[in-house]
Amino acid sequence: MRDFTADHRWLSINTATVRRQRGQDWPLLDILDACAARGIRAVSPWRDQVHAAGLAATARAIRAHGLELSGYCRGGMFTHADAAGRDAARDDNRRALDEACELGAACLVLVVGGLPGALAGHPAHKDLAGARAQVAEGIAALLADARERGMPLAIEPLHPMYAADRACVNTLEQALDLCDTLDAARSGALGVAVDLYHVWWDPKLPAMIERAGRLRLLALHVCDWRVPTRDLLEDRGMMGDGVIDIRAVRACVEAQGYAGYSEVEIFSSRDWWLRDGGEVLDTCIERHRRCV
Repeated sequence: MRDFTADHRWLSINTATVRRQRGQDWPLLDILDACAARGIRAVSPWRDQVHAAGLAATARAIRAHGLELSGYCRGGMFTHADAAGRDAARDDNRRALDEACELGAACLVLVVGGLPGALAGHPAHKDLAGARAQVAEGIAALLADARERGMPLAIEPLHPMYAADRACVNTLEQALDLCDTLDAARSGALGVAVDLYHVWWDPKLPAMIERAGRLRLLALHVCDWRVPTRDLLEDRGMMGDGVIDIRAVRACVEAQGYAGYSEVEIFSSRDWWLRDGGEVLDTCIERHRRCV
């Protein structure tokens, strides 16, 4: 396993980690400046932040700073109540692919969606199996576009508490089943993003990481699980502040040949979003060395 204690060359910052500091949005271009000033070599921006800054301006800043993108957040949300919703999702995902290509991302991360309308509080039905079938259809359609563009797709399974509204793919095993069905040749065009917040609890996790192998392991997201967790969406912990054995999981993915970035992704409305953004980045650097 790689030694991270001497430097932070394999640290990536998911820009959601510092998106809203002290009650105000921290502009993406300022985040990129602050990361570059600290020798952080990689980021993973969210689409809404890129849209606010402008795609062209973001691409210029990334190139000017020599930054890499460990991923681009996010595509997906494939489930729909009707044909119009299906077509809108397909169009939006094609745009996400084009943006990921323009920014030079390593992959487009997919959060697949739950029951149609549930995220807005009005689920159209209770057919979870049907939603999962729509996800498979949506990824299959997007995969052809992704192959044309040379942009890998990374399915991110989300914790089961999000099955209804955000993602009906909830385990690494489910994500790999989709990969094996849609990309049996293991072409490298379809894989998984392993986000520790969502999968740390899974007793099958080591076996599924081994099943994924190097070609399927496209991204590793790190944070910690606080005890108690005060908000299931926006109370992720900084590495070392919770109960996840982060190094054990990293050892598993690196045993399969993963040699990419450890991407810090922390939603924290009660703690880290209340602090100065520079302080948060400095803490990410220190904890990445000590706890990842």
